[in-house]
Amino acid sequence: MSVAGDLQDKVVLVSGGTQGVGAAVARAAVVAGARVVVTGRRADVGEAAVGRLRALGGVDARFLAADVGDVEQARGSVRRTVEELGRVDCLVNAAGLTSRGTLLDTTPELFDQHVAVNLRGPFFLMQAAVEDMRRRDEPGTIVNIISMSAHGGQPYLAPYVAAKAGLVGLTRNAAHAHRWDRIRINGVNIGWTDTDGEDAVQRAFHGAGDDWREVAGRGLPMGRLGRADDAAALVVLLLSDRSGVVTGAVLDWDQQVVGAHD
Repeated sequence: MSVAGDLQDKVVLVSGGTQGVGAAVARAAVVAGARVVVTGRRADVGEAAVGRLRALGGVDARFLAADVGDVEQARGSVRRTVEELGRVDCLVNAAGLTSRGTLLDTTPELFDQHVAVNLRGPFFLMQAAVEDMRRRDEPGTIVNIISMSAHGGQPYLAPYVAAKAGLVGLTRNAAHAHRWDRIRINGVNIGWTDTDGEDAVQRAFHGAGDDWREVAGRGLPMGRLGRADDAAALVVLLLSDRSGVVTGAVLDWDQQVVGAHD
């Protein structure tokens, strides 16, 4: 759970903040006192998300239409946030593409789509946000939503894994480059999480029925999937001063332990 005041009056930009983990982060940031801007491709979904944020108390919450796969739109969302709210204190790269592809059946077009959304977009969003932070000579925080699949992932996620693994390296590189600017940059490798998007993926790509969550939970140590609101609490902690000086960390948020064996 977010603590009220953790992000008091901070301007938080959440790419992909209209649904899934991104929407949960936006909600948690509002509870923590932030002024929140969410981006997404669909205006109807975005305005509905902003309505929910305002109902939580985010009177200054707003939506900007932007496709992070388009560099100009990605950078433009930072520029417009600065124009409207004066600055960007915190950036969360939560937009993502999870369409399937193996090493053998991934086309160049699908590979480029994954790189555009899952790696190139975050790169240029960070570039624009860091430019604003340095221009003001103020500290800032960035959290990249990555994936446990960055450790290797499933065969059917080849282009996704390639892009997300790149984002792990980028997170650490940018954190190192800008530590003296007092800009902390961290990442969270999200494990299997219950979201509307995951429900759609399971049904579209894996033939899942209405009981897929229960079936999946029986095969997991904690007996259930992860919850987006729980992941969001960690993200807000990393955005806030309560996480202290930590930068360049990529945290596994999952119930499986990478490298461990029975």
